[in-house]
Amino acid sequence: MSTQFPAPDAPERRRNLVVQLREAYSAINDLVPEHLVAHGFTDFRPAHSKVFEYLDDTGTTVNTLARRASMTKQAMAQLVAHLEDHGYVTRQPDPDDRRAKLVLPTDRGRRVFEVAQSWVPQVHARVQGLLGSDRFEELRRDLEAIRREFADQH
Repeated sequence: MSTQFPAPDAPERRRNLVVQLREAYSAINDLVPEHLVAHGFTDFRPAHSKVFEYLDDTGTTVNTLARRASMTKQAMAQLVAHLEDHGYVTRQPDPDDRRAKLVLPTDRGRRVFEVAQSWVPQVHARVQGLLGSDRFEELRRDLEAIRREFADQH
């Protein structure tokens, strides 16, 4: 017996909170590469965001990046290789594990992060304009409460 997934616009799918959260996130996050391209990062693609979303300032292994992004190690390694080839990240030996390498942002990679972060106030203003100030702050509190509730579950 096979199970069919509801179509993306099906009512039962739109009522699924997890799908709604993911789709709201995707709608906003998909605009980031456009913003980066407008600032001269023409070789940056939406998939590359997965590396920067989960990259620590002190470096992160490909395994950890893949786990955090819910991707295979191989897929994450391909993204990291592209970003390394284009000067966004570098790989260096992990001082705590000689077998591992840490992925670290280069100056160019840090600039990508700065440009993306500089766009956040515009996103906040747009959502606040849509919801109003009180509902915007309630949304932020609610999202934090949801994060806290489920954060220790994995």
